[in-house]
Amino acid sequence: MSEQTFLPDEVGFKHKLAARQRVGTVWGRFFWFANILALVALITLFLSIINQSFGLVAVRYAIQPSELADRPLEELNASDLALILRDNLGNRLRVAIRDALSQVPSDQFTTAPLRQVLSGKIYPDNVGDKTINDLTPDEQTSLLASNLSQNELYDLVVNQVVQPQVVASWLLWDSLTNRAAIETEAAERFPDALVQFRPWVTPRFVTTPISSSATTAGLRTALLGSLWIVGITVLVAFPIGLGAAIYLEEYANDTWFNRIIETNIRNLAGVPSIIYGMLGLAVFVRAWVVFTSGGVFGVTDSNGRTVLSAALTMALLILPVVIINAQEAIRAVPNSIREASLGLGATQWQTIWRQVLPAALPGIMTGVILAMSRAVGETAPLIVVGASTFIGIDPNGPFSKFTVVPIQIFQWTARPELEFKNVAAAAIIVLLVMVLLLNGTAIVLRQRFSRRLQ
Repeated sequence: MSEQTFLPDEVGFKHKLAARQRVGTVWGRFFWFANILALVALITLFLSIINQSFGLVAVRYAIQPSELADRPLEELNASDLALILRDNLGNRLRVAIRDALSQVPSDQFTTAPLRQVLSGKIYPDNVGDKTINDLTPDEQTSLLASNLSQNELYDLVVNQVVQPQVVASWLLWDSLTNRAAIETEAAERFPDALVQFRPWVTPRFVTTPISSSATTAGLRTALLGSLWIVGITVLVAFPIGLGAAIYLEEYANDTWFNRIIETNIRNLAGVPSIIYGMLGLAVFVRAWVVFTSGGVFGVTDSNGRTVLSAALTMALLILPVVIINAQEAIRAVPNSIREASLGLGATQWQTIWRQVLPAALPGIMTGVILAMSRAVGETAPLIVVGASTFIGIDPNGPFSKFTVVPIQIFQWTARPELEFKNVAAAAIIVLLVMVLLLNGTAIVLRQRFSRRLQ
């Protein structure tokens, strides 16, 4: 009798178990398909970027590089490159000196004495009272050779003498599969151009400043701007965010006021970034202009639209993310660690500093990684704060004008010339590498702290 009542239950149990297994199998396949779909999308995006970053180009030169020297220009020393500039620029040699070395406004360049024009630069003592017009071409050439590196002189030769111009470009896939047809087309359309394979992503692309020409454009100025802003952002947001998380988790009582603070912090994490840009414009660019422009430190050639204003705005943007992740990491530390420390006579701060924070640091670093990744790719708040879409001067401090890599990519993609799309794809690769390096550094630090704790 008992066996008869047990069997129906066993059959029903097996039936329900099989149904649950079928449902689990369906959802498992769905999640597997979702991962595969996401992976395919990422691979497609990456291949599309690679496809635009390499390929054949038709290049037209004002002067063929082979006519300037008997070996590649990259192998020439600074003196040889300076002589090429002297022999080919003529009166434009003074313009090159003005753009590369002058420390006075352009309207004073030809009238001011060289001790003012070349303030902080290397020049012979006997020409300090002369103007640039008083110097011979050899003396002008010597100024360039004395103050510019081989790479800088090479860039001058390329930009001012060789003047390469990419008149047409082809994608990597077409270059590999239809090279003969491309060369035939280029010979018909551009008989005076040279067809060659060009990688748009090169070390020189990273170290060359921004240019109005796609052929000679570089990413150095925008890359330095991004590094300056991210560095200052982390230095500001990390201690403030960590301090707020420690207070809320270890010191604050469960009152209505503290609950309102925590609710607002979590809400701020979802506020659109453009709102932070408007806040930064009102507070850091305008209200705090004396500080953010460097006026309080004696800087007179700047306004509030500086690296510092952008970094403080980005610090506000990522601060909720840092606080929330730090809170979760601190909350995950077992109370037994706190109780053991306090039981041995440690103060609350000693317990937090020597026991809680080391145990929570890996989780805190995870939050910093997520926040830093968001800061690197943001554009909207920086445009509002005053990032330039084209700037030829590298940022050299917190009070400098700036642009960043995402904004530079946007500016290039908006240009009508198709070659700027290749330059933008190359900049995307550099941005991805920069994000991976920054995140990799943070991950290495997190793992080191984790091993030390274990």
